[in-house]
Amino acid sequence: MRKSLRKKGQLVFCCLLLIGCLSACGDSERGKVVFTTALAKDELFRIDKVSCSLQEYMLYLTNVQNRYEDAFGAQIWQVDYKGMTLGDNVKDNVLAQIARMKSVYLLALEKEVALTEREEALLAQAAKTYVSSLSKTEAEALEVTEELVLQLYKENALADKVYQQIIAQVNPEISDDEARTITVEQIYRKTVNEDKDGNKIPYSEDMKKAVLEQMEGLRQQVVDGESGFTELAGKYSEKETIRISFQKGEVDAAVEKVAFGLQTEEISPVFEAEDGYYLLKCISTFDRAETDANKLVIIEKRKNEAFRKEYDAFVEKKARKLNEKLWEQVELNQTAGVDTVSFFEVYEECVKGF
Repeated sequence: MRKSLRKKGQLVFCCLLLIGCLSACGDSERGKVVFTTALAKDELFRIDKVSCSLQEYMLYLTNVQNRYEDAFGAQIWQVDYKGMTLGDNVKDNVLAQIARMKSVYLLALEKEVALTEREEALLAQAAKTYVSSLSKTEAEALEVTEELVLQLYKENALADKVYQQIIAQVNPEISDDEARTITVEQIYRKTVNEDKDGNKIPYSEDMKKAVLEQMEGLRQQVVDGESGFTELAGKYSEKETIRISFQKGEVDAAVEKVAFGLQTEEISPVFEAEDGYYLLKCISTFDRAETDANKLVIIEKRKNEAFRKEYDAFVEKKARKLNEKLWEQVELNQTAGVDTVSFFEVYEECVKGF
C-alpha cells in the first residue's frame, strides 16, 4: 500500500515547485549545457565541480512520479502537455530542479556557508529515517544508501542556507500606499480596431470625438442620478470585467494615475488611456487585509529578485555538462513495489528543527 502521507495538496505543491524551478532557471541552464559523453558511466550531469549521478536523479524522479500516480493514476503519463507527454515534461522538470539545487549548493560552497554540528546530526537522522522507510525492493531498485541520501540532504540544506543569507539583505519595510489595492468599476470604449493580422487601426478623429461625447454623456447620467454606474457599464463598456482590483504597476499608467487619485464613490472624469476612453467609479480605496497580504507578496518578489540577481551572475560562469547518451535512456521508474514518496517530506520535517 502507498504511504498514508500522500495527499493531493502535497502533490500540487510539489508540481508548482518543480514548474517554478523550471521557469526560473531551468531553461537558461539547459540552454547553456555542453552536450557530451565525457563523463562517468552513471554521471548524468556535472556543474563545475559537483555532479549528479543517475541514482540521485532517479531518487528524485521516483518520488515525484509516485506523487502524481497517487493523485491521478498511472495513466496520467500519457497525457499530452505542450507537445510532449506529461512523463517527459516531469523528467525535464526534475532535471531542472536538481540542477538548480546543485548550482545553489556550489554558491554556498563559494560563500563558505557551513552546517552546524546540530544541523549535521539532524540531517543524518533524517537520512536514516528515510532509508529505513524503504522496503528491500525499493532500496535495491533505487540503489539507495544512507550516505547517498545524507549527501543530497546536506546539499539541499546548504542551498537553503545560502538562499536565506542572500534574501536576509532585502528591506522588509513596505508602505501601505505601495501595497494598497484599489477596487473600481469601469466603463471603457475603444478607439482602435484590429485587422485580420492583429494590427491596430486607430479610429478617425471624428469617430474618436463621437466616442468621447458618448462617454461624457454616460458620465453626466451617473452624476445627475439618471442611471447607475454599474448599469451603464454592463450596457456600454467594451471590457468583459466591470469591477477590477489592482495595485500600482499592474494596469495602464493613465488608469493607475486616475484610479489612485479617487475617493470612495467618486466618479472620475472621462480620460484617454491605451486604445480607448475610460470612466471609473471608485468602490474602495483601502483594504487592510488585502494591503497586508500584498506586502507579503511584494517582499517575496523582492527576495526572489535579489536572489536571482546573484544566482544568475554566479551560474553564468560555470561550465555545465550533460551526459546526453545516458539522459536519452532515462525513463520513469516502472519497477513493481517501488512506491516511495517521502523523500521531500522527511527533509522538510528535518529542517524545521534548524
